Amino acid sequence: MAARGHVQDPNDRRLRPIYDYLDNGNNKMAIQQADKLLKKHKDLHCAKVLKAIGLQRTGKQDEAYALAQEVAALEPTDDNSLQALTILYREMHRPELVTKLYEAAVKKVPNSEEYHSHLFMAYARVGEYKKMQQAGMALYKIVPKNPYYFWSVMSLIMQSISAQDENLSKTMFLPLAERMVEKMVKEDKIEAEAEVELYYMILERLEKYKEALDVVRGKLGEKLTSELQSRENKCMAMYKKLHRWPECNALARRLLLKNSDDWQFYITYFDSVFQLIDESWTPPAEEEHSLEGEVHCSIEQAVSFIEERISEESKSSRPLRGPYLAKLELIRRLRRRGCNDEYKLGDPEELMFQYFKKFGDKPCCFTDLKVFVDLLPPSQYTKFIRQLLDVIPLAAAAENEVALPGDIKALQQHLCVVQLSRLLGIYHAMEKKQKLAVVRELMLRYRHGLEFGKSCLKTELQFSDYYCLLAVHLLLDLWLEGEEAAVWQCLTLLEEGLSHSPSNAQFKLLLIRIYCRLGAFEPVSELYSSLDAKHIQHDTIGYLLTRYAGSLGHYAAASQSCNFALRFFHSNQKDTSEYIIQAYKYGAFEKIPEFIAFRNRLNSSLHFAQVRTERMLLDLLLEANISTSLEESIKSMSLSPEEDDIPWKDLRDNRDLTVLFSWDPKDRDISEEHRKLSLEEETLWLRIRSLTLRLVSGLPTLGHTIQPKNSEKTAENGVSSKIDTIRALLQQLEAAVDSGKKFLEQKIQYPVLGPPPTRMAGFFSNGSCQCQTSLFYLVSDIYELDTNGLEDSAEIQERIGNSFKSLVERLTDLFNKCKGDLIEVRDGTLKTHPNLLENLVFFVETISIALWVSSYCDSVLRPFKSNLQKKKKKKKESSVAMPPVFTHFLDYVTELQTLTSNVIDHIKGLEIILTALKLEELSLKDTLLLQEEKKFTKTVQGKVQSSYHHSVQEIGELLKKRLDTIKKLKI
Repeated sequence: MAARGHVQDPNDRRLRPIYDYLDNGNNKMAIQQADKLLKKHKDLHCAKVLKAIGLQRTGKQDEAYALAQEVAALEPTDDNSLQALTILYREMHRPELVTKLYEAAVKKVPNSEEYHSHLFMAYARVGEYKKMQQAGMALYKIVPKNPYYFWSVMSLIMQSISAQDENLSKTMFLPLAERMVEKMVKEDKIEAEAEVELYYMILERLEKYKEALDVVRGKLGEKLTSELQSRENKCMAMYKKLHRWPECNALARRLLLKNSDDWQFYITYFDSVFQLIDESWTPPAEEEHSLEGEVHCSIEQAVSFIEERISEESKSSRPLRGPYLAKLELIRRLRRRGCNDEYKLGDPEELMFQYFKKFGDKPCCFTDLKVFVDLLPPSQYTKFIRQLLDVIPLAAAAENEVALPGDIKALQQHLCVVQLSRLLGIYHAMEKKQKLAVVRELMLRYRHGLEFGKSCLKTELQFSDYYCLLAVHLLLDLWLEGEEAAVWQCLTLLEEGLSHSPSNAQFKLLLIRIYCRLGAFEPVSELYSSLDAKHIQHDTIGYLLTRYAGSLGHYAAASQSCNFALRFFHSNQKDTSEYIIQAYKYGAFEKIPEFIAFRNRLNSSLHFAQVRTERMLLDLLLEANISTSLEESIKSMSLSPEEDDIPWKDLRDNRDLTVLFSWDPKDRDISEEHRKLSLEEETLWLRIRSLTLRLVSGLPTLGHTIQPKNSEKTAENGVSSKIDTIRALLQQLEAAVDSGKKFLEQKIQYPVLGPPPTRMAGFFSNGSCQCQTSLFYLVSDIYELDTNGLEDSAEIQERIGNSFKSLVERLTDLFNKCKGDLIEVRDGTLKTHPNLLENLVFFVETISIALWVSSYCDSVLRPFKSNLQKKKKKKKESSVAMPPVFTHFLDYVTELQTLTSNVIDHIKGLEIILTALKLEELSLKDTLLLQEEKKFTKTVQGKVQSSYHHSVQEIGELLKKRLDTIKKLKI
């Protein structure tokens, strides 16, 4: 917050110290200074608002709001107070209050340009498009400046975008916007490029493509200068919409003559040529071919045009890749049409070889050729790779030694060939021994390549990093084939790579994935934070962190990672409003719909919904009935069983599933089918988790009431409707579980670097699902007992007793699936069992739900017992029979206590074993290891051991707290 610029006003001078304190974060001093000032000048409203800002920032929201409302009620018109109130309301996340503030100011000072523009921006923050339109016109009437007029026009477009009825949008809002702009065009008042852009946008949305084209090609189009080829690109877009292929072709041809390296125009050129061929189009005899000049409408013309571009390229001052790749693209398209050979374009293998000779030392060479490898016959793969290797200048020191590159260019060329070898499946076809030999060779080349990067900064990548990555990919293949030692070697090589290239994101991402697969989350937090994910990346790659944090027992880290993600999503709403306001100010109108779409995309993000749900479940797990009651915890989260705030129909999968480099052939790489299946699985799991959360949030609403539940009065106050909600949710949970089981029957295997599977399979197989579902059914039975009373409810009591018994049995089964060693040393090889860790985490969650349900049982049975004891005293009879449900419940609680104690003992045992495990003394038998790698192996093993140790500790601590809660359950 900046203080006012001019100091002539004595009030500005008085307020300056408060501004300074607030700017420096010294909020207490700001409040004190404001109080001093208000004693002398009671009517200095701005001081009161600045005090409110100080209060807001020290967590006293209610006091701050009350002070702000006092000033707002006076409808201030001084700039200081209005600006300060705007800042305060923004910090309170109450932008709607700013609109009321400026509405009042505009009424009092109707001719103020500043207040009118502030009012417009206040409406923009809350998306009041209709009011924005009116405010824009009111502003234009006071100060007839073009931007204000076009603010109003843009607000009409926003009304059309946000209108539910598309018909209304095209018949009312957009035509009105068009007429408003046309009025300015006729009066020759169009001044800026932004205004032409806006006119173009309206016509495009109205599907008046011809009119839009006329605007771009006409006098107004001359104003489109801020972007390179802006006019041409817009013309091209309209030609495509109008299917005017001759113009498309001629324009693409003309642009390629200017710049024969612009790939997008090659694609348009080819598309249009083949469209014209299919339509049997012929150029007119006398007049011009098209508005844009000469048109090519035959394959012969296309072939000679590409050949010309290649011969022109040879005269160019710098090498251009476009013409050579265009030739390969043309061959591909001709092959699809079954007419390649007659045009003598050459053999793709030879063309790719020539391309490699020319551009092989550029890092982009592999990605360029990757697109066209399907032109090679599989029988030629090995010959093609050998041909490429033959032209690389490599020198071997001795006969049996590996031939190494002498400079960076040769290294880049060799790297390109190695990447192509992997892509063509040559490495996949090898046997284990051959693969191990390749791993050794790649690591030798990697370490040799480090010589060329000695002068690299820490933030730069080493030239040979890809060798290390490719070696790791080969080892991952071996691991999937059952070679247990290979995974440790992967981690070792990646840690070594990271020590030389600390900024390599691929090393970090791979380490994150592999550590998580092994069940070690501790090193992952640090790796992820060192990636320094920015803004949208919290949504696109955040799943790598949040998927494993809670499920591996690192509860503190899980809370932290969820907070990181949620902070981004919550600030998105506020930030986007600011972007929109800036776009209005600077006339970047075409960006406004993009910002709105971006905000909607994030609000509908699958990851956002997952993190929000898991965060609330985690909070309940760590807090409810430990530090606060379940009821208080649910209240603080504003949770309600009736409300489902997940936009199921609009859920968007924004995950970047290709963030990890892959050189795998198409049949082994992540496919569109994998994406669809992963989204389906994630959505099913989210539904199960969301319903679990809502069922838990319904428990406190069912608390025992003194009145009999079947009285009319109770039905009125809605307690019976609460149980109906819970029963309905339970049915939905059953349906979601059935869908989940059907999905898992497909036994889908994602690629190792593809999307990580959800926890759903473990949830079903270890019995947690059956336990949790039966616990919610038990709630329904206890409610029924509460409603009917203890008399004449023998059947219900028996049902409850049986439920208690089966629950203890199921929980015991779940505990049995947690037994075993987390790290096992077998034949000199380490094997981890992360599933045992995940089962333990599920056990803790299930026992917590069991305790929340037991608390509800307790709240129902306790009053019944005290009533019975009162009756006993009155009748002075010792023979009043106690209903069996009390015994059932006490037995159940005792068994729960015993079971939880056993699990705690088991966890203590695990801790002792993990502490005693001397991994540094373990000598891995695998011959893969070179001497210099040993230190990294110890590092890796130490990290996994430490992570398991902390997981077990955190799980144990939480279970001890849960045990204390069980001990209090004595009716």
